[in-house]
Amino acid sequence: MKAVLGLENGEYVIGEGFGAEGSCAGELVFTTQMSGYMEALTDPSYAGQILMFTYPLIGNYGVDPQNFQSPKVNAMGCVVHELCRYPSSGMSLQSFFEQNNLLGISGVDTRKLTVDTRITGTLRAALIAGDDNGEYAVECARALKPISDIDLLNQVSCKKPFRIPGKGKRIAVIDLGIKKNIAVSLRKRDADLYIYPYNSKPSDLMACDPEAIFITNGPGDPACATDAVECAKYFIGRIPVFGICMGNQVLGRAFGADTYKMKFGHRGSNQPVRHFDGSIYITTQNHGFAVDGNTLPEDCKIFFSNVNDGTLEGFCSEDLDVFCVQFHPEAHGGPLDTEKPIFDMMYRRIC
Repeated sequence: MKAVLGLENGEYVIGEGFGAEGSCAGELVFTTQMSGYMEALTDPSYAGQILMFTYPLIGNYGVDPQNFQSPKVNAMGCVVHELCRYPSSGMSLQSFFEQNNLLGISGVDTRKLTVDTRITGTLRAALIAGDDNGEYAVECARALKPISDIDLLNQVSCKKPFRIPGKGKRIAVIDLGIKKNIAVSLRKRDADLYIYPYNSKPSDLMACDPEAIFITNGPGDPACATDAVECAKYFIGRIPVFGICMGNQVLGRAFGADTYKMKFGHRGSNQPVRHFDGSIYITTQNHGFAVDGNTLPEDCKIFFSNVNDGTLEGFCSEDLDVFCVQFHPEAHGGPLDTEKPIFDMMYRRIC
């Protein structure tokens, strides 16, 4: 099947389509992970984006639904260098895409596209499967709104509150696009989870009489998560508040810090972060926005920073019982260096 990927800068690449015929548009972003491709594709934080894998062969171990991070693929489309059509086990990625009306393109130079993205920054893109009209694909890419102008949280958050019962601490979770493994890690500590939509008000969360607030990962610009920021402001200083990924950014904004769009973001399973004590951890990450650590108030302590570029990877306020990280300690298909210490630390802080 013919396919083309067009970029807003006027360039396009022709490859072979897999999955369904059709078109989609989104930011073209790359991830460096070597495995966990289904975890990435089903991560709600990839909503609004076309996901490109830098590892040259994708699909070699088939599709494993038990590791999905949400019930569906959230990435708008998939870009790979080589698609494995005969995996070692399970359904092939090609068959899965066909059955679920998903769009993919293979046979393209993902190395060049990655290098170009690192030089120019993240670009809007359009993927067309079933046609190779590159000029039209470029027009579609240019017609796409910037990601900060798209309401992505409404697409991935739960529509009404629900509970995942446990015998431990009651935690109200603000769902900005929660990954399954975040809930799994909290449930390992026997937490009693009350999940609330992204636009919930403090009074909604108070209905479960929470002992802590947890703000999840999510797609897009944290400046769009205004309700979550207001909830964070209300609960900070009252009960412990935690966050992961966008939750980190939301808490930064709740403290009055600035957030900004990164040139091409951090996505993959090999991002090194430095704890303030000097120790290094390898982490899984997926974010295109970050908190400007220089704009945090003095009572906030930078807990982690990125070894590669120095960006903020986590901060805390001991006095106000706030702790958050930018990376994903719960991630599967990646290193688990930080899963136990981070979630144990969060859970121990709940009175």
